[in-house]
Amino acid sequence: MSSPDPQVRAARNPSTSPARGPVVAVTGAASGVGALLTERLAASEEIKQVIAIDERRGECAGAQWHILDVRDPAIAEKLRGADVVVHLALDLDLETDAAARTAYNVRGTQTVLTAAAAAGVHRVVLCTSSMVYGALPDNELPLSEDAELRATAEATGVGDLLEIERLARRAPRAHPGLNVTVVRPALLVGGTDTALTRYFESPRLLVVAGSRPAWQFCHVEDLCGALEYAVLEKVEGELAVGCDGWLEQEEVEELSGIRRMELPSAVALGAAARLHRIGLTPSPAGDLAYTMYPWVVSGSRLHDAGWRPKWTNEEVLAELLEEVSGRHTVAGRRLGRKDATAAGAAGATVALLGAAAVVRRARKARRRI
Repeated sequence: MSSPDPQVRAARNPSTSPARGPVVAVTGAASGVGALLTERLAASEEIKQVIAIDERRGECAGAQWHILDVRDPAIAEKLRGADVVVHLALDLDLETDAAARTAYNVRGTQTVLTAAAAAGVHRVVLCTSSMVYGALPDNELPLSEDAELRATAEATGVGDLLEIERLARRAPRAHPGLNVTVVRPALLVGGTDTALTRYFESPRLLVVAGSRPAWQFCHVEDLCGALEYAVLEKVEGELAVGCDGWLEQEEVEELSGIRRMELPSAVALGAAARLHRIGLTPSPAGDLAYTMYPWVVSGSRLHDAGWRPKWTNEEVLAELLEEVSGRHTVAGRRLGRKDATAAGAAGATVALLGAAAVVRRARKARRRI
């Protein structure tokens, strides 16, 4: 017999939900992945009750809502009675001030972990990114979950994610009896806006000469499925999640129909750093590494537990291209319609004005020698 329609389940009062299964609290439940997971859990016969926490009320009627900031210590009282907490209240917006973003992300995670322990919660599920492994030329293809986290804090939000990973490792020692599961999705697609999704809004795909990119995606629906596995304790520990396999740069170009612009490493990285430093683009130069070198993950622990992605890399790329259709981004900076029209097909070169200046200075210096 099929499960009830989610709309029907959502209309139920939480108190009438099935008696079996865990009580699950979700932070960041009003939008993004949090909203999707809240709806999914509220529609599941394996979940007893869903507690939704956010700074505003979301649309899921099947959850019990609490409106507050996750940094508020009062959250401990709201978590009382929960078996599992899924912490998804993270700010990874490209336009957010970096210091404010870090203060929110790190302090929020610290508060949730402490509050969960105080409330008697036995498991917390955190979500970071496979970016924490780092994008490096000597990375194995694919990386195992146990691979060393070799990322640096140079890319957008990655410093915050590395600190969250550190808190996750420390929490069971600081709070005996509290188990922590960390889920690390590949390049996330499905209503997301990141430096890496904006890469596909450009008129040309920037390729750094000598680099070896490998593209692996994760659809938000597959991420929610992996999070549900963690909630139901079908799998635990550090979990990497993404589509099976990966796409080479040439395959991405063929599937997308977007041609490449190839630049020397020094020019590309120098231009990216300069444009970010003077405030023309939201993305630091560190973001570029994730378009240069592989950070593909195997997802073996989830696979061993019986989980399989429902989406392929080709399908997720097609969805991403449909999502970004009509948007115009140059070097991570999104242009308005008028700007994009003025820039035209040559828009990619606008982003490299800083690189041209670097090259001119280098040539002048060589002539003086």
